[in-house]
Amino acid sequence: MRSVHVCEVIKTLDVGGAEMLLVERLLATSGSAHRYTVACLSASTGELAGRLRSAGIGVVDLSSCPRPLRLARLVREVRRLGPDVVNLHSPLPAALLRPASRLWRHRPFLISTVHNVRYHPLTTVLDRATAWLDGRIVAVSPQVARARTGRRGRGPFTCVHGVRVAEQRRWAALAGSTRREWTVPDDAFLIVNVANFRPQKNHGLLVEAAARVVAADPRAVFLLAGAGPLRQETERRVARVGSDRIRVVGPVADARRLIAAADLLVLSSEYEGLPVVVMEALAAGVPVVSTAVGGVPDLIETGRNGLLTLPGSAHSLAEGILRAMRPETARSLRAGARESAEQVDIGRAAEWFERLYAEVCRRKSG
Repeated sequence: MRSVHVCEVIKTLDVGGAEMLLVERLLATSGSAHRYTVACLSASTGELAGRLRSAGIGVVDLSSCPRPLRLARLVREVRRLGPDVVNLHSPLPAALLRPASRLWRHRPFLISTVHNVRYHPLTTVLDRATAWLDGRIVAVSPQVARARTGRRGRGPFTCVHGVRVAEQRRWAALAGSTRREWTVPDDAFLIVNVANFRPQKNHGLLVEAAARVVAADPRAVFLLAGAGPLRQETERRVARVGSDRIRVVGPVADARRLIAAADLLVLSSEYEGLPVVVMEALAAGVPVVSTAVGGVPDLIETGRNGLLTLPGSAHSLAEGILRAMRPETARSLRAGARESAEQVDIGRAAEWFERLYAEVCRRKSG
């Protein structure tokens, strides 16, 4: 099998869900015969770009380019790379690259990997107007596949992504030291939320539910990790609750370790694609209480590895957390989470994409 050059295009390489799924998959392709390059418009933290480069994967980061020129520069850079396959992970760059690539002498095979079900209305219009140029559409979860309409009769393929299970288990083995780092008492029930402070994550609902939980069970300690424009507003909400058992800890480098040290992961989102943090929790044997949105029900089964609650209901979320804190329930859910780890192993997705890239290049050559 000849080597295939794949360019993975994504809007940013910040620490977010789609970005983490892409990076984890590429890191799992160690020893691949294919060659990979990631092209992005910005990489504000440098963490993910550094991990890729350390693994020998090329990164084209356009952060230093003036913002109004980045999309045009992206088209030029991808054309310069001359890849065999371009996998588009963000709809806005995709809407520009699709028609532009039709004009190139060396025309790559186009694949779109769809990570979410909601985008800005204008972005959605541009995406739908050009999506017929894709050779393949891949959804990261059954829920995303159901929401995505196929083009020209082609429904999307589904490839559930994942995380490196072995690494999460190593972090779980170090849970004691991680909890001490965050001064979590030994007898506390640690509840972690890792999510960017943005409207879709609905931190207001989470803080309201957390206030009810800490009032009902003194063991509960909440750590809210992440960055984003609504962080200060969330901190003000927490301050009004007046409890030191709810803390906003801000951005955490390698937040996977914080998830692995938790007794419970909680999500309060209004909508989701396939949340990476849920997969990281299951890989570490940590159960999940989440609003029943997006791809979460594809991974979490109530009573087995977590609990699903009504979206938008602080009462339902608080009741779910309190139920998960009961000793017998906590033991049962943790056992179920450990059993679920295999279904979120990124190795499966990495092998699936390797085969897809080889297949489409064989057909293109033929």
